[in-house]
Amino acid sequence: MAAAAIPAKASGVKATRNPEASRARILEAARIEFVTQGLNGARVDRIAEQSGVNKNLIYHYFGSKDGLYLEVLERIYSGLRKSQKDDDVRGLPPLEGMRQLVGNTFDHFVATPDLIRLMSIENIHYAQHLKGSTTIKPLYGGLLDTLRTLLRRGQADGVFRAEVDEVDLYLSISGLAYFFLSNQHTLSWLLDRDFVAAKRVAGRRRHVVEMVLSYLTHIPPEEAGGAKTEVIKSEDGQ
Repeated sequence: MAAAAIPAKASGVKATRNPEASRARILEAARIEFVTQGLNGARVDRIAEQSGVNKNLIYHYFGSKDGLYLEVLERIYSGLRKSQKDDDVRGLPPLEGMRQLVGNTFDHFVATPDLIRLMSIENIHYAQHLKGSTTIKPLYGGLLDTLRTLLRRGQADGVFRAEVDEVDLYLSISGLAYFFLSNQHTLSWLLDRDFVAAKRVAGRRRHVVEMVLSYLTHIPPEEAGGAKTEVIKSEDGQ
């Protein structure tokens, strides 16, 4: 879907009179420009035109095109982390907390296709801009803490298997959502199924949640002594 243009200033007030509003317009225009044109194809002139500001103001706020791109990345990654709702899921029983975290992650990928595109662009550049951020990596420290908390509580209750690495677990949670959504169009054609259809996306969400929980609650025979057995039900109760 083509990205919508950002309307220019409706009033005659200069951008510098309201720096926060100006920054917000610039960042929104930049997000669209980077998503549609890539980092190398993006042009500051177009971002200035679409945001209704002078190009020099962009350099004043962000220093360079790379600096602007990094702030767009920071906002998009921060949005993902907020959607995962660490405080909420930590307060739930381990099984339900993990269900919520997996579902929240999938839902945010669905609702924010630009996240997938920008992640892909940054991987093309070997995370060189991401490495310059002082804010993104600490966010993921909080995510790993949440996963460890849920895992340890679930293991103590005999619900989750032992020896689960939280990093490997998150790779599965993120990867199961990312791969499906980043390949919807090609796989729809190759496999003769409409993976863009809302019903198919909802079915995939259930599949992803149940796959992760089934792995976590499968107690290998060598760990089974005295362990509880949890029956995993889908979100529709089946």
